[in-house]
Amino acid sequence: MLKTFRKALQIEEIRKKLWYTFLMLIVVRIGSQLPTPGVNPEYVKSFFASQTGEAFNFFNAFTGGSFEQMSIFALNISPYITSSIIMQLLTIAIPKLEEMQKDGEDGRKKIQAISRYVTVVLALIQATAMAVAFGRQGLLIEYNFVNAAVVVLTLTAGTAFLMWLGERITEKGIGNGISVILLINILSRIPSDFVALYEQFMKGKSFAIMALAALIIVAIILFVVVFVVILQDGQRKIAVQYSQKVHGRKTVGGQSSFIPLKVNTAGVVPVIFASSLMQLPIIIASFVGAGDGDGIGSQILNGLNSNNWCDPENIHYSWGLILYIVLTIAFAYFYTSITFNPMEVANNLKKNGGFIPGIRPGKPTEEYLARILKYIIFIGAVGLIIVQVIPFFFNGVLGASVSFGGTSLIIIVGVVLEIIKQIESQMLVRNYKGFLNSGK
Repeated sequence: MLKTFRKALQIEEIRKKLWYTFLMLIVVRIGSQLPTPGVNPEYVKSFFASQTGEAFNFFNAFTGGSFEQMSIFALNISPYITSSIIMQLLTIAIPKLEEMQKDGEDGRKKIQAISRYVTVVLALIQATAMAVAFGRQGLLIEYNFVNAAVVVLTLTAGTAFLMWLGERITEKGIGNGISVILLINILSRIPSDFVALYEQFMKGKSFAIMALAALIIVAIILFVVVFVVILQDGQRKIAVQYSQKVHGRKTVGGQSSFIPLKVNTAGVVPVIFASSLMQLPIIIASFVGAGDGDGIGSQILNGLNSNNWCDPENIHYSWGLILYIVLTIAFAYFYTSITFNPMEVANNLKKNGGFIPGIRPGKPTEEYLARILKYIIFIGAVGLIIVQVIPFFFNGVLGASVSFGGTSLIIIVGVVLEIIKQIESQMLVRNYKGFLNSGK
């Protein structure tokens, strides 16, 4: 990795892209510190001090602390992520969108344009809900229409600006811009998390205990990171053979290839879906000021709160963890079913004269791919669950509450691997260009 980075810095074109990305990320972090006009900072501090649940911590980690500070980037790119997921789901449900997706680059640009509009609408709805719900509770210095409108427009504009920055990074920088912004948001929270771990497990202890605690923390993090790398890169290669065809005096085809089926086909989407669905009731309850007391509603909210899972003193609340595992597996199957179509792959193979050795083309190939995919999805979902449950376990048993959980680590590793692969591909293209130029 470091060797690749050093070689990349020696290439002027890639070096410029890296600098451009770095400067755009500085703009993102500066904007994350700028307060939204009309917001009462004391209310924001007291509100988050009273929140012991995971609902807002999960959202705050994704926004790089912008939500906690109620900056102009408080909503960050969350509406864009939601918009992208909605568009992917609608592509399956609406035939016209499905046709656009198959139209190549032009269709992709049209879908992307629609995603931008959906992002702005979602940001407007979320900003309005926050301004009205929190504004009545003291978020705004003076709760009136003008101040609420300023907050709504500021937060919506902040999301739109971040979306624009992400597209500029994709076009002129390195990596997918939205993913890179999400990465820097999560990384910005890690130093404070390490400080919290130090104060909780090492501060004031003897040197031997401090060393042992540091060793255990580093070992756990390294294990999870290595496991995530294996999970992200793992794939099942299904061999494909293409039949030979004779065109005139030329023989075409006959080569061997393979279909790469990733173990973690759905990526981090099932985890985000499951977490968001389970935290939604908690967020709504916080908005309306409900959920306090010992009633059935409060019991349900406590079970949905991941901070109560694996806690020996409140083990009965761990039913939420079981529900979370079931939802993660269900969303893994659901999301993979709409992003990978075995029938389409089987038909494309048949049209191009390809076949899987030992499997007849057409329907048998489709059934074979669907059967293999079921096992792979389950393995990937179990891997995601392991990565997620480890932080929940240490949080419940030891009270080690940090913002970078399994979801954050999966995103960090996935984006870093994507950036490295893009740098390597650009270096490879440059080497080909150099070879062709030297040939002249």
